[in-house]
Amino acid sequence: MNNYLYLALAIIAETMATTALKMSEQFTRPLPSVVVVIGYAAAFYLLSLSLRTIPIGVAYAVWSAVGIVLVTVAGMVMFKQVPDLPAVIGLLLIIAGVVTINVFSRMSAH
Repeated sequence: MNNYLYLALAIIAETMATTALKMSEQFTRPLPSVVVVIGYAAAFYLLSLSLRTIPIGVAYAVWSAVGIVLVTVAGMVMFKQVPDLPAVIGLLLIIAGVVTINVFSRMSAH
């Protein structure tokens, strides 16, 4: 179960780093730029820890889907970037794909 905690923390770190990337204004603002570098380093380190038992395809699917949703929510809250209907449908399809992998796939953590 710790490996799923590492994956969750990796997703949070990546979401923070991606949000800071927007705020860094092409790395011209120092504090958000530092958050980007530290956040991505932490995210990849934590992801590597989760891969001890979580299959890479499953981990990456969860990482991608949850990250996309969280970054979209951050964009809505912090930057007033509201997704339109096709974007919402796309997000729902991504989530459905990850749920399908986790519920129906025979790939499992060892």
